[in-house]
Amino acid sequence: MEEESTNWADRFSNQVNEIVEPVSTAIQEVVFFSFEVGGASIMPIVLWLVVAGVIFSAYFGLAQVRHLKTAFRIVRGKYDQKNAPGEVTHFQALTSALSGTVGLGNIAGVAIAISIGGPGAVFWMVVCGLLGMATKFAECTLGVKYREISADGTVSGGPMYYLSKGLAEVGKAGLGKILAALSPVMILVFAFFGGNVFQSNQSVTMLASETGGEDSFFASNLGALLYGLFFAVVVFLVLIGGIKYIGRVTSRLVPAMGVMYVLACLIVILWNITDVPSAISLIFSEAFNPSGVAGGVLGALIVGFQRAAFSNEAGIGSAPIAHSAVKTKRPATEGLVAMLEPFFDTVVVCTMTALTIIVAGGPMYQQARAIASGEAEGDVGGTRMGIELTADAFQTALPWFTGLLAVAVILFAFSTLITWSYYGLKSWQYLFGHSKTNELIYKTLFCGMIVVGAIMGLDQIVDMTDAFLFMAALFNIIGIYFLMPIIKQELNKVLEYVRRRDAGETDEEIDASEAAAGDGGEPGDKVDATK
Repeated sequence: MEEESTNWADRFSNQVNEIVEPVSTAIQEVVFFSFEVGGASIMPIVLWLVVAGVIFSAYFGLAQVRHLKTAFRIVRGKYDQKNAPGEVTHFQALTSALSGTVGLGNIAGVAIAISIGGPGAVFWMVVCGLLGMATKFAECTLGVKYREISADGTVSGGPMYYLSKGLAEVGKAGLGKILAALSPVMILVFAFFGGNVFQSNQSVTMLASETGGEDSFFASNLGALLYGLFFAVVVFLVLIGGIKYIGRVTSRLVPAMGVMYVLACLIVILWNITDVPSAISLIFSEAFNPSGVAGGVLGALIVGFQRAAFSNEAGIGSAPIAHSAVKTKRPATEGLVAMLEPFFDTVVVCTMTALTIIVAGGPMYQQARAIASGEAEGDVGGTRMGIELTADAFQTALPWFTGLLAVAVILFAFSTLITWSYYGLKSWQYLFGHSKTNELIYKTLFCGMIVVGAIMGLDQIVDMTDAFLFMAALFNIIGIYFLMPIIKQELNKVLEYVRRRDAGETDEEIDASEAAAGDGGEPGDKVDATK
């Protein structure tokens, strides 16, 4: 019976891949088109994100540096506004969005970057993360400004709203309609597969490897199926609660996971404390003079930028969907909070992972560097290799932590999955309407895909949906360029508000003076939720 089940699952998986493979290959060739420069493979779509970060950083006066302290004060609740419209606090909005980015990209992606691009790739990852902070600020400010609030207080926001309404305001209504129609389609496709199937599949694979490998119950079709069903039920219960419940779950889960993982990194780093100065020196020196890296410094730069872009998702348009639900009257307050996402995701967590791998200098790290330099043969790419490489580093100081690492991977997958379920829901509602029936159909389909993902190997589908995610960035950033003056106006309003609050004025006094000057109002249009 087990053999029949296995054969059925294999046939089903093969049939799906045979159908998807030619489509996936064609889409990837277009979206991830690359060309060689000095031996380095450069993908224009990745540069698109990086250039946007440079432009936004310059235009907004390095907001990610100058206003970082203000962002921390806002997320701690210093400038919370009474009776502000929205559903979640600044902190809950931040953790909800972080739960969609912190995960395998931090654990496995960093290892892949080091393996292929050398330690110097870490430096460029951090640079890309810092630039991504400005992009997150821009898109999340727009997410709040152009959100829609239903009669029951439910918030809907994201690129589909600010691209249509914002571009209409600046005389680009036709372009706005096109971009607003394409963006949610791209996000929805990724939500079903990259944000769902991939998470389910990778988490059950990690669970199986830690409970017996090929002999594990979870390596069987029945075990994977039961795991998928359990996962689906838990996610469905969270989905029923809406963004408020998601916010409560992620505000506890994400910090706990992050603290556990960072503490484990610190233990390994402290275990090898004498090697830290040389590791930091290696990262800086290899960033500009890498050894054994295809394309030299350009190769290290591209690998670092690529892994950072995949990790923090700045410019994709997904994060504004979560941040739009925040309780605030001033859109740029949440834009400043959103800057902290790439900071924590890429600058902090990815750097900690990198230092852990380098100072530990485990056997797999040495092997990966030998392969990259041509001294040995093998493949250093792939998510699984990344996870194993990171686990190998922990094994040197914390032999027992690989079990906890498996738990972390599962929890990271769960948090990513519930956040992307929300992103997908908002995209679904924009495309098909806000009725209860449409919402139930989406939630049922989404949770059904969790079960499917647990028993299938879908490399081609995941690669294809990654392409859709980056296509979303293309459409999103085009719109943001046209809306930069509006974003700057919102930033100036918040900076003035913060100045007055710090000077001792109350919210009531500031609101009254702004209303008298005709500069009041709350972000978000009231809409009929039954439409």
